[in-house]
Amino acid sequence: MAERTATMWGKSHDVTVHQSDPFNAESSLAVLVQEPVTSAEDFYVRNHGPVPELDPRLWRLSVEGMVERSLELSLEDLQNRFEHHDVAATLQCAGNRRSGLAKVHDIPGHPWGPGATSTATWTGARLADVLAAAGAESGAHHVAFEAPDIAPEAMPPERFGASIPIAKALGNEVLLAWGMNGHPLPAVHGAPVRVVVPGYIGARSVKWVERISVQERPSQNFFQSTAYRLLPPGIDPYNAPPGDGLALGPLAVNSAILTPDDGAVLPAGPTAVTGYALSGDDRGIARVDISLDGGRSWQQADLDEPLSPWSWTPWRITLDLPPGDVEIIARAWDTSAAVQPEHEAPLWNPKGYFNNAWSRINLTTTDRPG
Repeated sequence: MAERTATMWGKSHDVTVHQSDPFNAESSLAVLVQEPVTSAEDFYVRNHGPVPELDPRLWRLSVEGMVERSLELSLEDLQNRFEHHDVAATLQCAGNRRSGLAKVHDIPGHPWGPGATSTATWTGARLADVLAAAGAESGAHHVAFEAPDIAPEAMPPERFGASIPIAKALGNEVLLAWGMNGHPLPAVHGAPVRVVVPGYIGARSVKWVERISVQERPSQNFFQSTAYRLLPPGIDPYNAPPGDGLALGPLAVNSAILTPDDGAVLPAGPTAVTGYALSGDDRGIARVDISLDGGRSWQQADLDEPLSPWSWTPWRITLDLPPGDVEIIARAWDTSAAVQPEHEAPLWNPKGYFNNAWSRINLTTTDRPG
């Protein structure tokens, strides 16, 4: 059933399907390590409702609220009136690595591992250019997005929505994208047009966007005011009122070990270890440290050049692994000198967001023959 669902949405058999309806799937770690850009077939998917069936010829985008001129744009208008831009950007679900937090205490929601993140080259018009055409008024501080997909987890069910500060919306990196890796955007990834907000949690990159509102305050949509918020321990995530906790926006510095697989059995000796590191907004990765002794000593991994300030940094190192049980730990530092925290227990929260503790895998290594 999971394989049929993945194929229906143009996904490879390598993805891990967490839910068929609505469709939610995690990228394979072995695939993520192969290329700095993730194919549409292997890109992770996070949905809260069914994928809407939209005719690109009939699709319209309204721009309204605190603007001098309300706009209604067709896909042809968007593509013909505004300059095209490409941005290589990594998107990451706020629940990435939730499975690690669930080992501390139970958490509702999909047990995402470190594969709820992927990188693509997005093509579209800058949101800033569209807002300039509408003429944002003074006093506007937020830009809200609304899509037609209906999410039953909201009570009552409502359309998916989100907002970002207007300062972020005016950044050159934020796109209204119709292309992904040089091809038309697939339906499951938001066709005909989605918002791409690099450096922010994936939930703010609203798919199938149909309405943009320039406004004084953040969106009151369930997914902005209630769902994607960092709650303190002891709060019931099912009954938290709107506004509780912290609204999630820029990603925290994070990393993951992609290869070898956790739990693998390998020969002792020189072993290639690879992974990714990422931080929010335009904060780059300054360093990735690797430890084989529980964090008492560290080696620095080699960093590959990121595709853009908005994409992950692949890293690699060759370690001489001793025979026996081995734990490999990775931690990343970003250019603001923020570093991943050591343990997951202090990060635990009732919705399982923002697990950026040290990445760890455990291996069993055997003596080489001879």
